[in-house]
Amino acid sequence: MRDVAIIGVGANPKWGELWGRSLRDIFVEAALAAMDDAGVDRIDSMYVGCMSSGLFAGQEHIGSLLADYLGQRHLPATRIETACASGGVAVKMAALEVASGHADVVLAGGVEKMTDVGGADATYALGTAADAEYECYHGATFPGLYAMIARAHMDRYGTTAEMLAQVAVKNHDNGALNPMAQYPFKITAERVLNSIMIADPLHILDCSPITDGAAAAVLCPLETAKKLTKKQPVKVAGFGQATDAIQLAQREDMTWLESTAQAAARAYEMAGVEAKDIDLFEVHDCFTIAELVVMESLGLVGKGEGGKATLEGRTARDGDIPVNASGGLKSKGHPVGATGVAQVMEVVKQLRGEAGDRQIKDAKRGLTQNMGGSGGSSVVHILEVA
Repeated sequence: MRDVAIIGVGANPKWGELWGRSLRDIFVEAALAAMDDAGVDRIDSMYVGCMSSGLFAGQEHIGSLLADYLGQRHLPATRIETACASGGVAVKMAALEVASGHADVVLAGGVEKMTDVGGADATYALGTAADAEYECYHGATFPGLYAMIARAHMDRYGTTAEMLAQVAVKNHDNGALNPMAQYPFKITAERVLNSIMIADPLHILDCSPITDGAAAAVLCPLETAKKLTKKQPVKVAGFGQATDAIQLAQREDMTWLESTAQAAARAYEMAGVEAKDIDLFEVHDCFTIAELVVMESLGLVGKGEGGKATLEGRTARDGDIPVNASGGLKSKGHPVGATGVAQVMEVVKQLRGEAGDRQIKDAKRGLTQNMGGSGGSSVVHILEVA
């Protein structure tokens, strides 16, 4: 198997409610930006993460559609669906294709156009990532499911609403420095705690938004990376993917993400590192409680210690375990199929020293964690300076 490098990344410049742009438009913009960043004008293959283009945009068969509009007709192009982990898995599949020698230059993209439907339809589309018969049929939504996780975490470990609010405060502080962020403004803990309650104990400012957006990355063999680009190549040192029971009630521990723990274990083993060896983390904070349980499941802190670590500032940009320097899903936005690729883009920029005012000092290795639903699937990548 060949070592794999990421040589280009890109996204549409601003995520949010892009009323005047179509799914194909924003994907092509991101893909061309990544190809330009890589310095290539052709690709051999393409994977596109997209959770639900049929329900959100009325368009399936997007591999064919997007290859055509990218000007790469006849390209082998595959749509990847793993709920909100679709983008991360697209990166993994691109890495595997390059590593196998089947292709030399592969584009991994992610896209979602979520705002062309009303709130009820968006809730339905997102709900398809839960158990349709045993959760959605009985009225469960993702705010409700994550509220149950939060309540269980509070009861078991003493986690507080103030700890959850600090996740949002910290991520908005980071997102205020990210030009592509949907909500690039700072907030206070008081504002979070006084915002509308969505599902107790989660307020609206504990929840990530509905977002239109796309991101892309170009991968190639590490041995040829420096021939293709003048920029610092970033090695895909390790990756792992795992699943768990899709239904929250069937998990052994509602406060633990076994899919994340399993995926991380595989990625750590492949990269030959431990959590303590990693300089920054981009994780799936679809709700503030998600960031805490992901941190614990990745082994960044012990069980039940995520909230305390956040309050102490350990997860801030200048802390010892910087989490979501991009602003995370909470501030940057969460176009579900694109999120995992955007996480990779942020780590690549950090490792190349291109993150501007949110740059993590001396970053040499980063981790991304992207998950679907309430943790029914998870994918982890470890990237390092080549």
